[in-house]
Amino acid sequence: APPRAEKMAAATGRAAGEAPAGYTALAVKFAERQRSAHCLLVKEHQVREGADTAHPPRRTLFVLNVPPYCGPDSLSRLFSRCGHVQFVDICDKPGPGEKKDKLTSKFFNHKTVKGFQVAYVVFRKPASVQAAKALSQEGPLLISTESHPVKTGISKWIASYEASIVDPKELKAEVDAYMQDYDKKVAEEEAKAAKEEGVPDEEGWVKVTRKGRKPGLPRTEAANLRVLEKEKQKRARKELLNFYAWQHRETKREHIAQLRKKFEEDKQRIALMRAQRKFRPY
Repeated sequence: APPRAEKMAAATGRAAGEAPAGYTALAVKFAERQRSAHCLLVKEHQVREGADTAHPPRRTLFVLNVPPYCGPDSLSRLFSRCGHVQFVDICDKPGPGEKKDKLTSKFFNHKTVKGFQVAYVVFRKPASVQAAKALSQEGPLLISTESHPVKTGISKWIASYEASIVDPKELKAEVDAYMQDYDKKVAEEEAKAAKEEGVPDEEGWVKVTRKGRKPGLPRTEAANLRVLEKEKQKRARKELLNFYAWQHRETKREHIAQLRKKFEEDKQRIALMRAQRKFRPY
């Protein structure tokens, strides 16, 4: 019987060779001391012709089954032997990959991806994608090495806690930059609206804006209450009275009850007046 190490190597080779149609299996290990290997499923990323995407075709490697401990830096280092890696985009599921016009925020809109993920590795040259697929012929690739260790356990928690501490100066600088861009965008929209005000379009229509003789109501609490009261009165006037037969019967029944009540009240008042009447000849 072959030794245990040979059995493990044979099992790793069989696992690496088994891949879905269109994919290539790459064996990776977390560290040298790890015995079992993990398989990354890779293929050339393909998109519809003319699609606007951040992952250009022919230069992007699509990677499935990415473990949680394998981040963008680890993937970039793994595939850097195949060519220059421009960037690595890790997602929780495959998507169109819209272009990012601006840099992502360091403090806001951070989404933590849990569990196994998918990745898009964008190379500078198309030949690097084929070279990355050819790595399946080599032995297992190491994710954590002595020169580039991946933090785990208490060291990872410490690094995560240190990264969660916000620098007030950096936060203020990012917020100020965002507000400057926002004010600039609003000013451009207002200038464009002022330029197009009163100018008919191709079909002859003129766009009416709020900046006319009758501007919008101020959004105060009293104004909101008045608007709500007017809407309530308008709805009350629009209600259909006696629309159904049962509503008509109920209305008649209530009217008859009110007439009977008024008749009894009138009888009591007349009886009281007769009792109080006295004969006074002089």
